[in-house]
Amino acid sequence: MRWSENISLKKYNTFGIDATARHFAGFTSADDLAELLIRAPQPLVVLGGGSNILLTRDIEGTVLINAIGGIDLVDEDDDYCYVKVGAGEDWHGFVEHCISRDWAGVENLSLIPGSVGAAPMQNIGAYGVELKEVFHELEAFDLQDGKVRMFTVNDCRFGYRDSIFKQEYKGRFIILSVIFRLNRVPVYHTEYGAIREELEKSGIRELSIRAISEAVIRIRTAKLPDPKIIGNAGSFFKNPVVPNEQYASLKAKFPEIVGYPGPVQSTTKLAAGWLIEQAGWKGYRRGDAGVHAKQALVLVNYGHATGREIFDLSEEIQGSVQQKFGVSLEREVNII
Repeated sequence: MRWSENISLKKYNTFGIDATARHFAGFTSADDLAELLIRAPQPLVVLGGGSNILLTRDIEGTVLINAIGGIDLVDEDDDYCYVKVGAGEDWHGFVEHCISRDWAGVENLSLIPGSVGAAPMQNIGAYGVELKEVFHELEAFDLQDGKVRMFTVNDCRFGYRDSIFKQEYKGRFIILSVIFRLNRVPVYHTEYGAIREELEKSGIRELSIRAISEAVIRIRTAKLPDPKIIGNAGSFFKNPVVPNEQYASLKAKFPEIVGYPGPVQSTTKLAAGWLIEQAGWKGYRRGDAGVHAKQALVLVNYGHATGREIFDLSEEIQGSVQQKFGVSLEREVNII
């Protein structure tokens, strides 16, 4: 992709924010990236699907689009298929590719927007499955020395919607490709109540990865806005994790509060959407910035909202949830 200047980023972020990139280019390989970096004015912002960002300003430096493609079976054994995927591939397109070949493990992650390269950065998860469960390794470009480094599952330090790339390595590495370890024999994850209900409603008697994927797609389509129609980045906040003692105290005061077993022992994960709704924000709208009417966890751009307007709304939501419940909400979306 050739260099361009003063490019609108509206179609490169799912919020549909009309920010401008002073310099703009794309790359399809590590060599392309290395060559671009020689002349790229700083600061540098790398985008994939643009599904987990909120642009609050114009980018005076350089925006690079990760367009590395390819889905290749690189190894297999009796139990697993090892599939290498370019970081610029569309995540749901990759999921569909797997289902068509009976490679199991990512079907619960259907219809999550964004690129494959963004998936390990935040350890995407949905309906009882996290990316780390199917992750094998990735390769990433080190902006400090220009070398390509491999990361194993332990190297990535995956946590709840978290990884080393959001912590001490934030902004240092650009993910080039990811290798997934997918099951030859499916292990179905239907413990999530909404999936069981959807499968029963659809009259599914014989489980398959295709049936689970289609159930997840119906669930997500029913409650989450399509970013092609209403700008959004999916879940704006993480579900907060609190000590069990704090959950018990909240439960006594708010009997209907929604909680699940936390990611570590003696913790409970609260439903951020429930907290936001109870604080009175569900369906709220100010100008073109708002909170989705069906899912309070999703902030939306109804057309011409600025990133700053959506950011300011998120701060008000955080403040009101803190005041009402004594719980801090952490943004899942990256603010630029």
